[in-house]
Amino acid sequence: MLELLTGTGLAVAAGLNAYVPMLVLGLAGRFLDFVQLPAAWSWLENEWVLLILGVLLVIEIVADKIPAVDSINDWIQSIIRPAAGGIVFGTGASTQTAAVTDPAAFFESSAWVPVVTGVVIALVVHGAKMFVRPAANALTAGAAAPVLSTGEDIGAVMLSLFAILIPILVVVAIIGLVVLVFSIFRRLRRQRRSVAPA
Repeated sequence: MLELLTGTGLAVAAGLNAYVPMLVLGLAGRFLDFVQLPAAWSWLENEWVLLILGVLLVIEIVADKIPAVDSINDWIQSIIRPAAGGIVFGTGASTQTAAVTDPAAFFESSAWVPVVTGVVIALVVHGAKMFVRPAANALTAGAAAPVLSTGEDIGAVMLSLFAILIPILVVVAIIGLVVLVFSIFRRLRRQRRSVAPA
């Protein structure tokens, strides 16, 4: 059960920012004794992988704060975030997969199920983000981009840490995230109605 919460928290975080949960998971596997990544995913602990993830994270953080660039970034991330969600769910759920070494064995076994689950979770979160962000930017003349992006980054970090350290808090965090998205969506609809010509 806790493995499922860990995987879910990491996949939701990947839907917000692909690189945060991968970097947190890789650093935890490398430096925390109580985090043991499955053998097929141990490459996340490699120092070169961690460096590349760090550089990509900085690029993502900057690009996601700039209006219009953030929408282009979201389209590019439509492949990356779900893929990251599959990786971190598969890793966080402690699945021993042959994803890296033997793709045929991976699909013949049921090891692909956690990876696909993570892809779907991250894709749903990413889709919600792609839906809300352009509307918020249009209504605020781009002022919402850095605010929403910063909130998403903080949410991704918190979800990743909860998933690894206190998985039960993932449930609370996801409920809070859903409530927040619905409240933002309702506020944007109200603003759109008030701005629309009579």
